[in-house]
Amino acid sequence: MADWIEPPAKAPVFSLKATDGATVKLAGLKGKAVVLYFYPKDDTPGCTTEACAFRDRLPEIQKLGAIVLGVSPDDVASHKKFSEKFSLNFPLLVDTDHKLAEKYGAWREKNMYGKVSMGIQRSTFLIDAEGAVVKVWKKVSVDGHDQQVIDALQTLADA
Repeated sequence: MADWIEPPAKAPVFSLKATDGATVKLAGLKGKAVVLYFYPKDDTPGCTTEACAFRDRLPEIQKLGAIVLGVSPDDVASHKKFSEKFSLNFPLLVDTDHKLAEKYGAWREKNMYGKVSMGIQRSTFLIDAEGAVVKVWKKVSVDGHDQQVIDALQTLADA
C-alpha cells in the first residue's frame, strides 16, 4: 500500500484504456488541468451520485480549463454500461490491476463491518496543466464534492 501522492508532487504518469476503447495518457493532457477521481465500483449508489454530479457540472469544469477522468478497477464493458446508463460525458479509465490507484495511494486497506479488505478509497486528485498534483481529497464524501472541485479549479484559474 503506497502513501498518498501529496502536492506539489509530479502526478504519476499513466496510460489506460477508456470507456470508448481509446488509450488515455497523462502526457497527452499537458496544458489542461485534470480532475482524476478514483471510485470503488461502477453503478453503485455513491459512485453513481459522484459520477452524475461531475456529469452535470462538466460544462463549468471545462470552462475552467479542466477535464474529468474517473478511475475504478472495473473493466471496459462495465464502464461502458455504467457510462451509457447515466449518459456520462467524460471518460472512465480501466485500472483492473489497480496499479494506478496504488501509485496515487488510493488503493487502501478498508474495514467494513469488521471485514478487512483492499480496495479503492474514494479520492480525487487535481493535477495542474504542468502535471503537478495541486490538491488531494482523501476519503471523499460525495455530497458537495463537485463544488469543492470547482472551487479549487477556480482558485487554480485565478492563480
